[in-house]
Amino acid sequence: MKKAFDIIESTCVPLPLANVDTDQIIPARFLKATTRDESFFGENLFRDWRFHPDGTPVKDFVLNDPRYSGEILVAGRNFGSGSSREHAAWAISGYGFRVVISSFFADIHRNNELNNFVLPVTVSESFLEELFASIEADPSMKVRVDVPAQTVTNLSTGRSEVFELNSYKKYCLMHALDDIDYLLSRKDGIEAYEKEHAACWK
Repeated sequence: MKKAFDIIESTCVPLPLANVDTDQIIPARFLKATTRDESFFGENLFRDWRFHPDGTPVKDFVLNDPRYSGEILVAGRNFGSGSSREHAAWAISGYGFRVVISSFFADIHRNNELNNFVLPVTVSESFLEELFASIEADPSMKVRVDVPAQTVTNLSTGRSEVFELNSYKKYCLMHALDDIDYLLSRKDGIEAYEKEHAACWK
């Protein structure tokens, strides 16, 4: 969903598991779907962890635990490894997460998240462990992600870290622009450049 990013302050959903791959995020059988509707993929986020084969919820899985909710998923190290399927980012966005915090992201998945208006925030291992501890102690605690300042703050302890974010992607997130939107916003400049340099291409 295209929604401008500024400051996000939210409770969190903890997933303290390392090496969560894209097949666990959205199983391969859902890649056959002909829809691009994010809500469809969101409904099947972590499908095989979230539901039994008969479709009944797995009671102790975190997405089925009423104590946890929010726009921020806090995940273990090496999140999004495995195949490059963009559907994994669709599922995360479709479920309603706007931010994923981890100590390491697989590169392709990280880019897929950014391209689908999900912000991957990379933090230190110690900060991540503190977040998990804070959430376990108080599921109602909140995290603030300040996109303009590129900081993430554990509001239960006051600890903050700066996270990296490509300047182009930061601009796009803050203005709710995908790559095509960005090009269209620069249409006049592009046309002026082409007109000025038309002789070079003859």
